[in-house]
Amino acid sequence: MSEISREILSVGDLNRAIAASLEDRFDTVWVSGEISNFKAYDSGHWYFSLKDEEGQIRCVMFRGRNGQVGFMPQSGDLVEVSANLGLYVPRGDIQLTIQTLRRAGMGGLYEAFLKLKAKLAKEGLFDEERKREIPTHPRSIGIITSPQAAALKDVLSTLARRAPHIPIVIYPTLVQGPDAPAGIISALKAAEKENAVDVILLVRGGGSIEDLWAFNDEQLAYAIAQSPIPIVSGVGHETDFTIADFVSDLRAPTPTGAAELAAPRKDQMLQELDAIMQALLQRINQRVEREAQTLDQLALRLSHALPNPDRMREQIQGWQQRLNQAWSVRIESWKRNQTHYQSQLEMLNPQRTLERGYAVILSKEKDQLHVVRDPEELVANADYEIHLANGVSEVQLTKVSSKT
Repeated sequence: MSEISREILSVGDLNRAIAASLEDRFDTVWVSGEISNFKAYDSGHWYFSLKDEEGQIRCVMFRGRNGQVGFMPQSGDLVEVSANLGLYVPRGDIQLTIQTLRRAGMGGLYEAFLKLKAKLAKEGLFDEERKREIPTHPRSIGIITSPQAAALKDVLSTLARRAPHIPIVIYPTLVQGPDAPAGIISALKAAEKENAVDVILLVRGGGSIEDLWAFNDEQLAYAIAQSPIPIVSGVGHETDFTIADFVSDLRAPTPTGAAELAAPRKDQMLQELDAIMQALLQRINQRVEREAQTLDQLALRLSHALPNPDRMREQIQGWQQRLNQAWSVRIESWKRNQTHYQSQLEMLNPQRTLERGYAVILSKEKDQLHVVRDPEELVANADYEIHLANGVSEVQLTKVSSKT
């Protein structure tokens, strides 16, 4: 076959053919190496190279995958990756499209971490709707950590600086080793039983994955989720992620960060109090102004409702004059009636009868007097009183004779 009859490929066709061959030849591969030239772009994708003493290869890990890594890689980190081998056609570079990434040497621990994380996520322990709100002004703060931990000193120093007025309760426990998960769970139950704090700081300093493994315990995760007291986790460094971080109500990048998230700064609280006072004063002034305006409106309505004072005075004087006239008429009527009644009484006065020549005879019987109305009541040798117009006489009748 002559050279003219042979198929001539474009560079792009050749690269695509190589890419297809690589994809057919290699399925998912596991590769270990050191990260170099690591770059995280705004798009969320990671680009870097993996290298060892014998060579290097370009790598890309897209945003949908790297969100599950649990830490931010850096140049110089030794890692293990599972990836698909391919060729980037535009440049003709062989590259790894990474599916998973873990620290080198983690192996089974990291696999167990991912498995438990997926299980708890499916159960809803990481859901934001389940998490409790961290109080903005806690009355007291609990700390769960080792008494010998350097993290405890950092947390206490931060709390003393930011909120020296807030009481602190320390629940000591192991934070590393096989007995640490049970100890942390016991500390959580003790805090729940005492009910003496409004928020709990679960803190520990940085370390390897083995050092932090106590915070990846499944039973501890359930205890954190069931705690009635809000929990702020501050475990390790900013790039360290544990199951406790995902379950806690709030994750802080460091123990110091946990203290800062839980305790408001003293000067900030004073500013808030001053703002509240100013708002109250403003509301009081507004209320006073509204009430003053209401009083002005009522006074105006009252002034319109009341009659003119001069006119009212004239009406009162007219009513008084009419009352005096009516009273005078009534008094004159009473005087006339009195004169009439006096004349009637005078006519009925017994004295007037006596003055006309009549007399009243009273008989004495048993020291009692009674009027004699019938001549037959007159008895000889009896004592009588005779009442005349000008006086009274006592007489004794010697003889009584009746006339018909």
